Amino acid sequence: MAGRRKQGSTTEKTRASQLVLEVKGAGKDIEGSVLLAPIDLKAKAGQCIVLRGENGSGKTTLLRILAGALEPSVGSATFNGAPLDERDPATRAGVASLVGAPTAYRDLTVIDHLVLIDSTWGGDISTADERADDLLVTLEIDHLSERFPHELSSGQQQLFHLAMVLFRPSTVLLLDEPEQRLDTHKRGLLTRLLVERKAAGSTLVIACHDPVMTEAIADRVVDVAGA
Repeated sequence: MAGRRKQGSTTEKTRASQLVLEVKGAGKDIEGSVLLAPIDLKAKAGQCIVLRGENGSGKTTLLRILAGALEPSVGSATFNGAPLDERDPATRAGVASLVGAPTAYRDLTVIDHLVLIDSTWGGDISTADERADDLLVTLEIDHLSERFPHELSSGQQQLFHLAMVLFRPSTVLLLDEPEQRLDTHKRGLLTRLLVERKAAGSTLVIACHDPVMTEAIADRVVDVAGA
């Protein structure tokens, strides 16, 4: 898939040359149990890396390292040349991730969550509801906007979780099996959204088991081998 490239504008070529994420020999073990064997990875602006591997191979651990939520035991992981750390403002402002279910509040509706996220990241409160509704329409869950998270089905919850991540500003998007619990139609819809994000310059690193989605979005596939 690495060879599947198209001619682009000068701006696109310049953007594609910008190294955003770099992992050098990063691995993770806890008390002798290896969660991730040392691995190298580079991702540029406007590029999508798909992680592939068996369950337990370390894909989720690698995504947590890239999110700055987990420090590697060996090696390094950087964002724009600086160490990844979820407590660092640069990491928090640039990296959005869906690795496990995000925090949701029982007494806030679906659209309330998006408006809260928008205000947290400095969005315009006067247009927050409209922009949130636009995203829900795109994900085809606008009819659920006034429901509470616990009232959603498994697939609806997955789309809601994706909406929470997609609605906040970021230059890097990390997703752990975003296709899970989605039917074929919704997977196609999500695939189009991710292609659009990539075209707009976002860097994507995604653990994915769906070959159709992988073919559509991946510039490169990285096999994560178990210990």
